[in-house]
Amino acid sequence: MFGRVVLASLSGQSDAEWAAAAAEHADTAVLGGVALDERSRQAARELVARDREEFLPDDPLAFVDEQLAALDDAPLSPAMNVRSATVEPIREAAEICARQDAIVEINAHCRQSELCAAGCGEALLADTDRLCEYVAAASDVGAQVSVKVRAEVEGVDLPETARRIESAGADAIHVDAMDSEAVVRDVVDAADLFVVANNEVRDRASVREYLRYGADAVSVGRPSTEPAVLRRVRDAVDEWFDGDAEERPDNRPPEPQS
Repeated sequence: MFGRVVLASLSGQSDAEWAAAAAEHADTAVLGGVALDERSRQAARELVARDREEFLPDDPLAFVDEQLAALDDAPLSPAMNVRSATVEPIREAAEICARQDAIVEINAHCRQSELCAAGCGEALLADTDRLCEYVAAASDVGAQVSVKVRAEVEGVDLPETARRIESAGADAIHVDAMDSEAVVRDVVDAADLFVVANNEVRDRASVREYLRYGADAVSVGRPSTEPAVLRRVRDAVDEWFDGDAEERPDNRPPEPQS
């Protein structure tokens, strides 16, 4: 499963080389995201056409396999963030991840209109039944399953989503908290999942905020190519888990006043 310091996937950038470059500071690297089926790949092509970086290999499943294999000797655990408008490619990617002892991370996070129109990202997050079908398909083939989600999506109750995906077989939830950091506590309280907290994790203060809300780990996104940021995050996480327990989750911040 995830370690305490996670490198979060960056579209079109998070490959094995990126992960290896930051391996001394992290425990887990999430590669991808990779569009698996034709609808998600067409959405990715449309994003590239407007200057966004995307992984578009000829054979996405072979790419998943090759990238994970490239980290066989790296001192971190790999994960692969995947997108699909249909369930079967999720199952196939999960089989590869299970064979490579990697986590499959189902992307219910991206908010680009092209991906949402294809039924990926936030559109999947808003369709809990379909999301649970994806989770069950991945879990059934023996993969460790994470779901990447985003806070502040209209109509989405993240704690309820956490409960549902746990029942479907998920092991972890990777929460982009946006500007609603306290939602991490709600997710932690809702389900017995490994919780990775993400968004603006850059220093001791941001690390400790999420860990005080009960997160099991934090992830670094855009600054994952900046060694100074990764060192600060690594030091803060190690200090928290190796130090005394005076600020552990049972001593969390008070509920915000309405």
